[in-house]
Amino acid sequence: MRPRIALSVLVAGAVTAAACSSGGKSLDNAGIPDKTTASTVAPSSTAAATTLAPGETVATGETVAPGATDASVDTTPAETAAPVTTVPTLLSTLPKCDVSVLDSASASGPVNITFWHSLSDANGVALQALTDQYNSSQSKVHVDLQFQGGYDVTIDKYLQSDAANRPDMVQMPEYMVQQMVDTKSIVPAQACEESAGYDTSAFLPSGLQAYATSGVQWSLPFNISVPVLFFLKPTFVKAGLDPANPPQTLDDLLTASKQIVSSKAATYSIALDSDFDGGGGWYVEQWLAKGGNYYADNDNGRSAPATKVLYDGPEGVALLTYLKSLVTDGGAVYVGDNASGTDALLKLADATAPAAMTISSSASLGPVFSALGSGLIPGITAADVGVGFMPGPKGGLGGIVGGNSLYIVDKGADKAAAVWDFMTYLDSAQSQSTFAAATGYIPVRSDALDLDPIKSTYVNDPRFKVAYDQLLGSADEPTSLGPVIGPLEQVRKVTATAVADVLTGGDPQTALTTAAQQADDLITNYNLTSGG
Repeated sequence: MRPRIALSVLVAGAVTAAACSSGGKSLDNAGIPDKTTASTVAPSSTAAATTLAPGETVATGETVAPGATDASVDTTPAETAAPVTTVPTLLSTLPKCDVSVLDSASASGPVNITFWHSLSDANGVALQALTDQYNSSQSKVHVDLQFQGGYDVTIDKYLQSDAANRPDMVQMPEYMVQQMVDTKSIVPAQACEESAGYDTSAFLPSGLQAYATSGVQWSLPFNISVPVLFFLKPTFVKAGLDPANPPQTLDDLLTASKQIVSSKAATYSIALDSDFDGGGGWYVEQWLAKGGNYYADNDNGRSAPATKVLYDGPEGVALLTYLKSLVTDGGAVYVGDNASGTDALLKLADATAPAAMTISSSASLGPVFSALGSGLIPGITAADVGVGFMPGPKGGLGGIVGGNSLYIVDKGADKAAAVWDFMTYLDSAQSQSTFAAATGYIPVRSDALDLDPIKSTYVNDPRFKVAYDQLLGSADEPTSLGPVIGPLEQVRKVTATAVADVLTGGDPQTALTTAAQQADDLITNYNLTSGG
C-alpha cells in the first residue's frame, strides 16, 4: 500500500475485519552480489551545477551517505556531489523561470494558481492545512487546492488535458518522472532555483536525485516515503520474538515467520500483496536496490534511456524464489493485488485468521494510527503496532525514494513565479516538520528535524523515524536511485503479474522471463514514440 491509502477505506475495512472472523532458499546465498560495478557516469565536481557554457548549466544534486538507526549516530546527509548524466539537457532549451516577476504580477491582486493533488483523508487534511496557512500568510498568491482522486485519476486527467486545461501546479508520483519530462509541459524546478538563488543544501540528497535526470532537477520532492515493516507487538511476544528487534534480513524474516506460525501466535506470518504500487512492483525495485542491483539497464535509465529491465536475471529469480518460500515454508498469506489499498494491513486485524506482519508505505503511519486510535478494532490499539525497517537481502537499511514531487506547469512567467513561491513554502523546514508529524511521510530536508512537531514526535514515538533512518542508510551507490523509465507504471504492472503468479505457485524464472519480455516491449515502444 502506497501513500494513496484512504483513511475512510481503512476504517470501514477494519470494522469488517474485526467483525469477521524451510525448505526455503537463503537469499543471502542465492547469487545476489554484494555490490554492482560502479556507474559509468562521471562524477560532478560541484554540489550545485556544472557549467557547460556561459549561462548554461545542468543539475546535479547530492549523494546519500550511509546512515544509522542508533540515536547516537548522526544521520545528517552527506554533501558530496552526484553524477551528471551522459546526455545533459541545457536549461537554455527549456521553459524559463523568473521569480522576480511575482512582485509586479501581484501588484493589483494575488496571482491565482490551481494545484492538482492526490492526497486523501488524513494526508489530504494535512496538505489542506498547509495550503490554508500559506494563503493567509501573504497576499501575493492564492492557491486553489483541487483533489483529483487517486494517482491514476490525476495522471490520466493531466495527460489527457490540453495546455489550457491543465493546472498551474501538479503532484506526481515517482514513477512519472520520465513521462512528465516527455510531455514538454513543465518548467524545470532548477530554472526557478537558479533564478531565486535557492539553497537546497538541507534537502535529503536522495529526495532531490529521485526527480533529477538528464542533468536537470525537474521537480522538488514534497511527500516522500519508503516501505517499512508493520507488525503486531503482542503477537511477537506470544511467538517468543523480541518486538524491539524485528527481522531485518530476508533470512531473519523467514525464520521469524516460521516461529510465528509454529507457535500458533497467529494464523499467518506475513501478508503479501502483488499491487503494482506495492508488493508486485515498487517493492521489487526496493529489494533489488537493497541488494545492490539495478532494475533496468543504463544505470536504471539514469545515464542513458533504459532499453530493458534486468530483473529476470539471477538476482530477480532468487528474490521471487524467496517470496514463494515465504508462502510455502514461512506461513505467509497472499492477499491478492491489494485492490482496496488496505488489504494487506487489514489482514493483521482479521479476527479469525490474522497475519502478524505486513509491509506498507511509511505514509500509512498517520492513517493507521488514527484509525486504531479511534478504537474501532477491538483488541488492537495503535500502541500494539510495531514498525521496523523493510527487511532486505543484506539488512533493513536503504531504500528508493517513493511518494510524490511537485511540478511547475508551463502556464506563463507569472504563474511559474507564483507556483515557485508556494512550492518553497511547502518545502520549508517548518512545513515539512508539520506535515511529516501529521502523516508519517519522511521530511524532505534534514533541518526539519530540528523543529517541532516532528522533533518531539521522533523522540516520543520513534516509529515515525524508522523510515527516515532507513532511507538515510541507503548505500552510496547508483543502484540506490530508482529507475527512470517512461512506461514505468505499465512495467510495474507486468512485473506485478509475475509476482502474483509466483505467490500462487508459479515458477519464478518462467514468470519473470515472460514479464521481462513484455516490459522490454513497453520500453522499446515508448522510446520509439517519445524519441527516447
